[in-house]
Amino acid sequence: VQLQASGGGLVQAGGSLRLSCAASGRTGSSYDMGWFRQAPGKEREFVTRVRWRDGSTYYADSVKDRFTISRDNAKTVYLQMNSLKPEDTAVYYCAFRYNDRIPWNFWGQGTLVTVSS
Repeated sequence: VQLQASGGGLVQAGGSLRLSCAASGRTGSSYDMGWFRQAPGKEREFVTRVRWRDGSTYYADSVKDRFTISRDNAKTVYLQMNSLKPEDTAVYYCAFRYNDRIPWNFWGQGTLVTVSS
């Protein structure tokens, strides 16, 4: 599975950005796609995921009610980020796993999101 992410950039606090990530290759039908982020000097952390089979979503508390993950029929996942805060500044990584019983094992190249105060 290959993941191609795009959409990062610089935005002022309170602004919005949308990230996208397209998956290609053999994905099956029970996979999850999600987003993680890594801020400078910090460990990578989970942001959100969507389960392709039923569209169910799950969010980290830090982004709940501000970020929305969605998907389309072309194996592309989107992350709409609203009300951005400086602490959202990070490299955002798209991730894939074949099902929820295994670790995330495919990663996109990362896209930088910078939120200025």
